[in-house]
Amino acid sequence: MLRLTLAQMRRSLPRLVAAGIAIVLGSAFVTATLAAGDAITRGGYDSITARYGTADLVLLSDSGELTGAAERVRDVPGVRAADPLLASWARFESGRRTASQTVVPAPSDPGLASVEVVDGRAPAAPGEVAIPAPTAERLGVGVGDTLTTSWTVWPETADTVDAAGTDEPQTDPEPVDMTDELTLVGLVDDPRGAWAGYGGAGLATFEDIARWNGADDPSELAVMGMTVAVDGDVEQVRTALASAFPDGEVLTRDEAAEKTVKEYTGGGNAIMMLVLGFAAVALLVAALVISNTFQVLVAQRTRMLALLRCVGARRGQLRTSVLLEAAILGVAASATGVLLGLGLAQGALSLLARSQGGVPLPTTAHPTVANVLLPILVGTLVTVGAAFVPARAATRVAPVAALRPADAPSVRARPGRIRFGFSLLLTVGGLGALVGAVLLARKGIGVDGMLPLAVGVLGGATSFVGLLVGAALWIPKVVSAVGRPVARISTSARLAAANTVRNPRRTAATSTALVIGVTLVVMMTTGATSAQVSLAREFDERGPVDLVVQGSDGEAFPEDMVRKIAEVDGVAEVVPTRSAVVQSEKEAPVQAFVVDASAAHLLRDAPAADAIAAGRSVVPAWFADATGSSATMTGPGGRTQTVPVTTRGVDDLLLTPEAADLVGLPDAASSVLVRLSPGADAARTLLDVNDLLVEQDVVLTSSAAERQSNEQIIEVTLAVVIGLLGVAVIIALVGVANTLSLSVIERRRESATLRAVGLSRRGLRWMLATEGMLIAGVGALIGTVLGLLYGWAGAATVFGEFGDLRLHVPWAHVAVVMVVALLAGLVASALPARSAARTPPVAALGVD
Repeated sequence: MLRLTLAQMRRSLPRLVAAGIAIVLGSAFVTATLAAGDAITRGGYDSITARYGTADLVLLSDSGELTGAAERVRDVPGVRAADPLLASWARFESGRRTASQTVVPAPSDPGLASVEVVDGRAPAAPGEVAIPAPTAERLGVGVGDTLTTSWTVWPETADTVDAAGTDEPQTDPEPVDMTDELTLVGLVDDPRGAWAGYGGAGLATFEDIARWNGADDPSELAVMGMTVAVDGDVEQVRTALASAFPDGEVLTRDEAAEKTVKEYTGGGNAIMMLVLGFAAVALLVAALVISNTFQVLVAQRTRMLALLRCVGARRGQLRTSVLLEAAILGVAASATGVLLGLGLAQGALSLLARSQGGVPLPTTAHPTVANVLLPILVGTLVTVGAAFVPARAATRVAPVAALRPADAPSVRARPGRIRFGFSLLLTVGGLGALVGAVLLARKGIGVDGMLPLAVGVLGGATSFVGLLVGAALWIPKVVSAVGRPVARISTSARLAAANTVRNPRRTAATSTALVIGVTLVVMMTTGATSAQVSLAREFDERGPVDLVVQGSDGEAFPEDMVRKIAEVDGVAEVVPTRSAVVQSEKEAPVQAFVVDASAAHLLRDAPAADAIAAGRSVVPAWFADATGSSATMTGPGGRTQTVPVTTRGVDDLLLTPEAADLVGLPDAASSVLVRLSPGADAARTLLDVNDLLVEQDVVLTSSAAERQSNEQIIEVTLAVVIGLLGVAVIIALVGVANTLSLSVIERRRESATLRAVGLSRRGLRWMLATEGMLIAGVGALIGTVLGLLYGWAGAATVFGEFGDLRLHVPWAHVAVVMVVALLAGLVASALPARSAARTPPVAALGVD
């Protein structure tokens, strides 16, 4: 049977190529995911272990019992050096410039250094500090200059005894502000991203860091870990440290990194699992394409299989032959996919290495045995599994079928009632759960425990599986309905519409593959754009002013600074305004800004702008009185008044000039409200304004920058997800091309007959082109509708508690999906149509 199987594969090679392409893409996706995931995980581990330098061991403790234990660790035989693991904040000043910077203890051994000195040297005595070069540039200092640091000390409270001998608790002591002069002895860099999450780190002596944290004795400063450099046998030292510190945990660098990762991810690589989920979708679509291919191959070989039965072949041998063919195809295609996937992973790492300079990622993908064998195994199993049903069909071929004409079979069998009932149960039950999830989210039930999200995901997945199970019941009907108006265009279109429903099972399988990919793409884009719109409205309501420059209360903001701010790129309008801190009836202080009716257009939140224009101040709901239409507030001078208000989700108060006068706000315009130009880079503008005001005692708040940051996160995430799901769509389109190619081969005699009765070559090409576009277009249309519904449901579940959710239709994405599907259907028909048109009618009529 092996020789027979290989002979059949050679004869059917063109038909197997398309199925092979599908599994190549799927296995390449899995390989690239595993290889890139390992590299990114390795990069993450390297980033975490960079904090430990090249330490041989890391001693960790959750109880803080390592406080003052440095000498005890150094006394352990075999320990060359030991440093505490500690990161602290420090405030540095130079003139009127200030900067907050993370600082870590200067290493006692070069092997324990987590940052690299690029200029000067590391601190060796108290009063010395080394900071990152960008921080030094911001402060305008260099090596050898003097910095000032400041910190606050909170004296301990104590009981005192009065003259009468009565114990009286002492009043809470006032905090004491401390300052010290430091010498900048070096500039440091963080090439391995050890402290990238903290904006880099500087170096100071452990004694200074302890003093800045209020500890008189450095041994009193609580630390949770120590890095250890070892001379000699690492395991012996590890055993000795474990005995000396029974409550601690002695780990290698990689073990410590793995422990940290598990603490943040709950014990798994969430990103890897998410991407592997997309790979599973790609393999599912590939399985549909492969199954469809083998069904047609078995149908085409009906006469040959029947002849084999006539000469003594058993059913088991025929089944084995089909499965063996699938296994050979799966191994060959998966191996090719592994090579392609490793190339894609290498390309992705090289691109990330160039575009993400501060991210410590490996530049080379190192394939492992698991990364090579697992995709081959998965690809082969998927291929064999997809061919199992066609293999069973091969065993049912009766020997008498060898005597019948070898016309292409028409599979018109209707799905059974069991499938219909199962599909209906899953679909209705899933949709019910999905609606329930939306209602739970709207009412705020179980939101903290993510109950609505869990119910929504389960309901959505269940209903989608139900629709796929019953695809053969309803997809052909949709294709037939769409095909009716198309059939009126021309004779070729009428023939194409009829051909799409001649084999309902195959049409359903082909469209289902495309439906899966398009549904997921449209669902993600719909959910993401709805989230963008909803979050944008939330940010507009919470921070209606793009940028606020808040100066000292009662002091006028310099006019020359106002003019300079107006000249910054990205700034559209600047309005100086009064500001001060006011108190509510609950004596809660809130910052208030005065907005004149003529400046209401600066506000991004339309209801807030309308309220200011109507003479009503805007306050948070908790700040207003019980009626919600007025609020009682006390100004900085102690004057209390009740003013008309409108409640919104703002963080600060927006007062009308009349309300400000009533509560006695200072007359000086101490703050500035800034409106940014459309399309301006809010983060860049914030930095430019901040650099302009570096010598001014001001506070900058940019709701526009916060909004832009969140939108960028959503856009980047969406781009990555669509790119991953695009693989499934490409595989589905390969399936459309495969179906058309096999359909042409099956209908060679029919095409020849059409040519013989007068259909032109151009008409035959248009018939196949219309057929391809009809199948692809219907699949994309169904996927779009389902994607919109699931996307809206997902957005309503996640953001339902906001109350004012706006569901958005990503028309641009929908249009692109439809155009790509139609063009892909047209392109997929090109080669089959060319083959059918070039075959002479006489030659085609002679084919069995």
